[in-house]
Amino acid sequence: MTFLSYLISGLALGSVYAIIALGYTMVYGIAKMLNFAHGDIIMAAGYVAFFAFTRFGMPTFLSIILSIAFSTVLGVVIERLAYKPLRQASSLSVLITAIGVSYFLQNSAQLLFGSDTKIFPQMLTDGSFKMFDGQLNVSYLTIITILTCIVIMVGLTLFINKTKIGKAMRACAEDKGAAQLMGINVDTTISITFAIGSGLAAIAAILLCSTYPSLSPTLGSMPGIKAFTAAVFGGIGSIPGALLGGLLLGVIENLTKAYISTQLSDAIVFAVLIVVLLIKPTGLLGKKENVKV
Repeated sequence: MTFLSYLISGLALGSVYAIIALGYTMVYGIAKMLNFAHGDIIMAAGYVAFFAFTRFGMPTFLSIILSIAFSTVLGVVIERLAYKPLRQASSLSVLITAIGVSYFLQNSAQLLFGSDTKIFPQMLTDGSFKMFDGQLNVSYLTIITILTCIVIMVGLTLFINKTKIGKAMRACAEDKGAAQLMGINVDTTISITFAIGSGLAAIAAILLCSTYPSLSPTLGSMPGIKAFTAAVFGGIGSIPGALLGGLLLGVIENLTKAYISTQLSDAIVFAVLIVVLLIKPTGLLGKKENVKV
């Protein structure tokens, strides 16, 4: 039962990684850029939820809605101000800009809120239930996290495949030039993609901070890197790949901490990624792309 407990906790952690990885994989799939400021949007969303709940006394639901709305707007503003002017620039220029935006957000948070770590309030339920005659104890938060990930993945898949905006996203991912000739507003489509990814980052922030109740300006750094790793692991640009990569990464990390070493868990996670990419460079569910030269 101990192994099953670690496995379920790993799936919950992997669900958070998967939700964050969606932001990376959607933006890369459509805009062909890596938004390394995505992790810091998680941090910003966490602070909004924290102050809404503690200082202004908003109920949990309104605090979460405000956090999602803020991060959505923040994602669109970042895309419009920092990334849109570089639409025709080299990938290296965009990458350096993304790193700069990341540091800007981190340092802005330090100036506004200080560098000390704050204790995140218990916004979600902290109860638990027992299974197998009390041998397995599973928290409600763990179940909420896993179910939230499943609902998001199903909803996003339906949105991409069934709606007009979703079809426009798929068209832009295939060929921006052809999509523009067919009357699709590529800039608006990319902005909507950033908005969706940033809104999902806020949900991940609430789940992450509720599971590990601490908040600091560097909150999103490591989860952001691991979620990017999960996106690459599953096949960046693939939504099912983000889910698979996130879940596998969470399970590997949790089992490594339990049975090998907490200090070596991150190293082993990245080592597994290297091995997978050596065997399958496109990731587990990634597709090989032919580039014209």
